[in-house]
Amino acid sequence: MSKVDFKKKYKKLYSPPKGKFIIIDVPKLKFLMIDGQGDPNTSVEYQSAVEALYKISYSIKMSPKKNLKIKGFYDYTVPPLEGLWYVDDISKFKDTPKDKWKWTMMIMQPEFVSRQVLGEILGQLANDKKINNPKINKVRLEEYKEGRSVQTLYLGAYKDEGLTIGKMHKFIIDQGYKLSGKHHEIYLSDPRKVVPDKLKTIIRQPIEK
Repeated sequence: MSKVDFKKKYKKLYSPPKGKFIIIDVPKLKFLMIDGQGDPNTSVEYQSAVEALYKISYSIKMSPKKNLKIKGFYDYTVPPLEGLWYVDDISKFKDTPKDKWKWTMMIMQPEFVSRQVLGEILGQLANDKKINNPKINKVRLEEYKEGRSVQTLYLGAYKDEGLTIGKMHKFIIDQGYKLSGKHHEIYLSDPRKVVPDKLKTIIRQPIEK
């Protein structure tokens, strides 16, 4: 069986047009998640949380090489990092200082990943003396369904997203909807390797009538 690429399997979710807003229906998917608060550019907590997500995600992918047998396992590409960003009043999100932002960082998982699998992986990592990240045990496995949402592909620096977010909110209202749920971003580029004005980010907002 060939390696599964979830960005291709769920092409409508991961390939929106650049600079155009589209309405989609997002199904229930399974994610590793971790919560926190603070500016992602300066928060040590944020960096530790993201590192924990990646460590567990790649440990699950590489589990056959560590003698962990998972029922239904198949080879796959680890999906991109995603983030839910929110404040108490979502309508004021884009104008709220980043150090006040709350977030849930997450990475989608194959359907064969269960809480039992996560527990076994955490057990293995706990025995690895080279790992010193207290956030690892804060990671949880959850199903998440956004349903009807608006999304677009944004190209540019994270700090300049505000204009696009504002236009998205206006589009939602103009289409007869209102904002529902949390602002969602999917990071298709690695900021360590890509210059800010070339970063590709999917921006998504759940909506309701």
